[in-house]
Amino acid sequence: MNAIPAEVVVMPADEGQAFCDFIDLPYRVRGGDPDWVPPLRIQQRDALDRIRNPFYRHAELRLFIAYRAGQPVGRIAAINNAVHNQTHGERTTQWGFFECENEKVAASALFAAVEDAAAGWGHDLLRGPFNPSVNDEIGLQIDAFDRPSFIMIPSNPAYYRPLVEAAGYSKTVDLYCFWIDAGTLSGELTRVGPATIARGNIRYRKLNKATLDRDAEKIWRVYNSAWEKNWLWVHATREEFLHLVKNLRQIADFDLAWVAENSDGEMVGISIAIPNINEAIMPIRDGRLLPLGWLRLLWGSRRGAIKGLRFLVMGVLEPWRGQGIDVALNYNQLQEAVRGGYTHAEMSQILETNTSMLNAATRMGGVRYKTHRMFEKALH
Repeated sequence: MNAIPAEVVVMPADEGQAFCDFIDLPYRVRGGDPDWVPPLRIQQRDALDRIRNPFYRHAELRLFIAYRAGQPVGRIAAINNAVHNQTHGERTTQWGFFECENEKVAASALFAAVEDAAAGWGHDLLRGPFNPSVNDEIGLQIDAFDRPSFIMIPSNPAYYRPLVEAAGYSKTVDLYCFWIDAGTLSGELTRVGPATIARGNIRYRKLNKATLDRDAEKIWRVYNSAWEKNWLWVHATREEFLHLVKNLRQIADFDLAWVAENSDGEMVGISIAIPNINEAIMPIRDGRLLPLGWLRLLWGSRRGAIKGLRFLVMGVLEPWRGQGIDVALNYNQLQEAVRGGYTHAEMSQILETNTSMLNAATRMGGVRYKTHRMFEKALH
C-alpha cells in the first residue's frame, strides 16, 4: 500500500454516512464561489448509481473520501472501465469526481487510494478526470475560472490543477470551449448553409418529442460512428445512450435539435443543442430540489428565461463529410436560436487535435475562451 499521511484518513465511500459525505462535499468545498454552478444532488446520485446507470454494467466504481479531524476534506472515484480497456488495449484506471480543499496532503492521499485500486486491478496507467466516462463530463478546468459552466461541463477552482500535478499527473490532451454570439452568423455560415440546403439532396429536419424514441436509435448509430476515430473514444452502449436521452428530453428544446437524411431516408448527420439549464440551477445553492428548489428550477427554466445553449452532439458520417452538411445543420440551429430568444452558445470540449471541429467552431464565429485538460500517470 502507498503511505498515507497520518493526519489524513481515507475511507471507502460506497455506502452509509461516507457516501452521504461524498455527495455533500462539493457544497462544503465550493459553496462560497459565486461562479460555481452547484450540481443537483439527484444528478450526482444518478451518475453514481450502480443499479440504474447502465454504464456500470461494464464498469466497476470505487469511491473514496478523505477526512481530517473527522471532517470530510476531499473525495475521488476510481473507475475500471472494461469496455475502454478492451477497445484500446490498455490496462487503465480512470479517476473522476475529484473535489478537495486546497490541501496537497489530502489530495495526495486520495490519489494514493486510486493508485492502490489500480494496482489491485492489475492496471499500469491512470487517466482522468472522467465523471464517470468519456460520454459524460470529462476534464479539469485550467482557465476562465470566473465564467460559470454550461450544462454537462465540469468546473473547478484554479488550485485543483496544482494538486493534481503535485500527485505526479501530467497533461494528456486539452479540450477547448468556444463562446458564440447566437445573433452573429459568420460569412461562411450564411453563404454555405443556405447553398447546401438549396441543393436538395439532403433533407434537414428537427427532432420532435413524438418520434424521439424511434429517432434516438438512429442518432445513437450516427453518434458512435461519427466519433469512433476520436481520441480514446468508447462507443456508448444502446442502454447508456438511451439513458442520456431520457435525462435530456426533460429539458430539450426541439427547435435546436436537427438531423440530416439522404434520399434513402438514412440519417447521415446530427447536431443537437440544448438549453443551458445551469442558468436555472445556479440559484439552488445546496443542490436540493426540496422543499423549494424545484420551484426555482421551474421558474428559471420557463420558456424564454434561459439565454444560453450548448452544442451537445455533432457529427456527420464519414462518406458524407466535406459537403457542407455540418454547416447547414448549424445554420438551421442558430437561425432557430435567434428566433427563440437565445443570445449566446457554447461549443464545448473540442479536442485540440480535432481540426475539423475547431474549424466548425470558427465558422460559427466562436471565440476560444475556456480549456479543460486530461491528465495521466504511469504506475511503476
